Amino acid sequence: MTAERYDLILKGGQVFTPGGLAATDVGVREGRIVAMGDLSAGTAEDVLPCAGLHVLPGVIDTQVHFREPGLEHKEDLEHGTRAAVAGGVTAVFEMPNTKPLTVDAAALDDKLRRARERAWCDHAFFVGATADNAEWLGELEQLPGTSGVKIFMGSSTGDLLVPEDSDLARVLANGRRRVAVHAEDEQRLVKRRGEMPDEVTHEYHPVWRDRETAIRATRRILALARAANRPVHVLHITTGEEMTLLAAHRDVATVEVTPQHLTLAAPECYQALGSLAQMNPPIRDAAEREALWRAVADGTVDIVGSDHAPHTSEEKAKAYPASPSGMPGVQTLVPIMLDHVAASRLSLERFVDLTSAGPQRVYGIVGKGRIAAGYDADFTIVDLAAEREITNAWIESRCGWTPFHGRRVTGWPMATIIRGRIVMRDGTLQGSPDGRPVRFVGVPQGGR
Repeated sequence: MTAERYDLILKGGQVFTPGGLAATDVGVREGRIVAMGDLSAGTAEDVLPCAGLHVLPGVIDTQVHFREPGLEHKEDLEHGTRAAVAGGVTAVFEMPNTKPLTVDAAALDDKLRRARERAWCDHAFFVGATADNAEWLGELEQLPGTSGVKIFMGSSTGDLLVPEDSDLARVLANGRRRVAVHAEDEQRLVKRRGEMPDEVTHEYHPVWRDRETAIRATRRILALARAANRPVHVLHITTGEEMTLLAAHRDVATVEVTPQHLTLAAPECYQALGSLAQMNPPIRDAAEREALWRAVADGTVDIVGSDHAPHTSEEKAKAYPASPSGMPGVQTLVPIMLDHVAASRLSLERFVDLTSAGPQRVYGIVGKGRIAAGYDADFTIVDLAAEREITNAWIESRCGWTPFHGRRVTGWPMATIIRGRIVMRDGTLQGSPDGRPVRFVGVPQGGR
């Protein structure tokens, strides 16, 4: 009998299969999973020993902002995706508030061209909704490499904004795919900004962008989504009241939280980190954080996304409120969430659902999100017992810092494999950028 030949065999790991954890080998050929079981009789160009490690489906971060490509002091596709694979992330969805804004086919094509040359991981790009392009969104969301439409209801970082219900209704009326939403109420933000005292510190951030600003916007988008019969994915939820609303609207809404909102709490994070803790919507108090954890436990939350949005230390050092909102997160998503697994706040099964199966289910991703025959050979290989310290020196993002600097965690990404290519092993990136567009159900695939 002729031994089976593979491009890669993952040997001896605890593999997270659709049936649960199993001690099994995994065989890869031409970028896809082709066999699981005892593959000791097989041969391969490369064999990766995985004894003592857990082989998980590739982690998909569905919310990153890589900012302004090509500018030396800013994030770009290369450094952002380097950070992703260094942290165990195999695919990213980038948001449209970059320069130029991703609001039309030409901008999307430019992003895909840049990604072909620079991206270390697989990728897709959101198209930003505006009052001017609402009628074209149904066509734009069908372009290969498009993860869907993104709405900013409140002003954040960048120039995209759709604050009025009439324009939101037009956006929701054009297209069929799930729409991602940043839900903060612009009218209330403007009003409260005018009421801000002359001299305030970063601790004022969750006072300005208060709970009601988020709750009001989430209530509005849920009503509009139901009226349009259009599914929405409401991003980075920060309050328990929003979670209650969203749980009652599961027919039209799915839900994201970030590791930052599950880990940090006000006012302590602002006192310790200053502007480095500033993001939109804000980090809130410990009571709201616990409400988010309850929503994770009861299944309301579908996805954990990093909302990776880096700025340089110099930019963040500006006096509040001139300091920009956003923090890096794509590289720390896996170790921070695995530390919660180690602390028994989260099961490993739930981690996989929130970072792999959930993204696949919510966005209709083709060929990713599980370890099964025929799927892309994307793996996040982790050591659940490894104790490490997260440091600024480890960060691949151009910003060079993380709000989790100095935090010791249990659980660490040891290898990142994308379509059968080992792109990170033991903390070192390997090969060269070879990311490709993510494919979606019902969307023309273009080339692979």
